[in-house]
Amino acid sequence: MLRGRVVPPAVLFAAVPALVASLVWAVGGAPRRSEPPPPAGAVSGLGPVHDLAGAERAAERFADRWDLHVGEVMRFTDGYYAQLVDAKGKGATEVLVEPGSGTVHPEFGPAMSWNTEYGMMPRRVEPGATTLGPGQAVRIADRWLREHRPALRAVDPVEFPGYYTLHTLRGDRIGGMLSVNSVSGRVWYHTWHGRFLELSGHSPAPGAP
Repeated sequence: MLRGRVVPPAVLFAAVPALVASLVWAVGGAPRRSEPPPPAGAVSGLGPVHDLAGAERAAERFADRWDLHVGEVMRFTDGYYAQLVDAKGKGATEVLVEPGSGTVHPEFGPAMSWNTEYGMMPRRVEPGATTLGPGQAVRIADRWLREHRPALRAVDPVEFPGYYTLHTLRGDRIGGMLSVNSVSGRVWYHTWHGRFLELSGHSPAPGAP
């Protein structure tokens, strides 16, 4: 598993194919490419973001482009994360908010590479193909965690087009996040967030400023 500091979005956009090969764990075949995705890219910020409410406002400006809404918002030591949902409350995609500028861009990894509706490399699920349910996604994630991060377990699967994203827990505290491809069962651990601090609607983690 690769580790390291967050690099500029432009570099990561160019590095997506390499990341796909190096950061996922396969237990099945890869789905096929479909139609081109809607336009992606960053939305420039209006200034520093200091709290969850500010991150939500920034994410809303991004969501408005696709007539989406902001769901869960999380704060980590390396920035903010937000889920975007459709009018029915179903997961659409995931974005990151840079705290220093308020710039919002699609999240690295699964949101770019696996999302069949809003990603950069969309894939079409063949008619009749078997897709994973949320319980299966949890079991696959837990199996991966036992092999690679045995102190963690997976909970709270949220379905996005083509994959699930789950929280990882260390005891009863959020430790991070990972995603499971809903067709291939591949696992992609989110290495770019840093340490979890706070979740919208929940109390800050111990030690959070």
